[in-house]
Amino acid sequence: MTRAALLTLALLVAPGAAAARDVGCRIEQTGRVVLDRTCDFAPNGRDGSFTLSPRGGGQGALFGSILMVSISVIEPGLAEVRGLTRDGINSRWGAARRSVRDGACWEGSDFRVCAR
Repeated sequence: MTRAALLTLALLVAPGAAAARDVGCRIEQTGRVVLDRTCDFAPNGRDGSFTLSPRGGGQGALFGSILMVSISVIEPGLAEVRGLTRDGINSRWGAARRSVRDGACWEGSDFRVCAR
């Protein structure tokens, strides 16, 4: 992992943050399932924001070159989604709305992130 990736990871997992717990993660991109397994879910604050990362704090990628995915709630039902890459790039996936049919999912223009 690059120095930039480690620094970004340290900023995302701030001291005093709630401990991660195992959840079922499913991520779809352009209609294709890219992740469907157990991963770590770490809440970020009290607004419903959270981060998904490899189970058990593993060193590997969550999927592909993505180390973690963050859902940052902007207002109720609306969030900004980003994926941190191995190169330390905090790539913007875009805005997402909470699914009306499944409250565990956030849906963007070409992606869907679910954590149960």
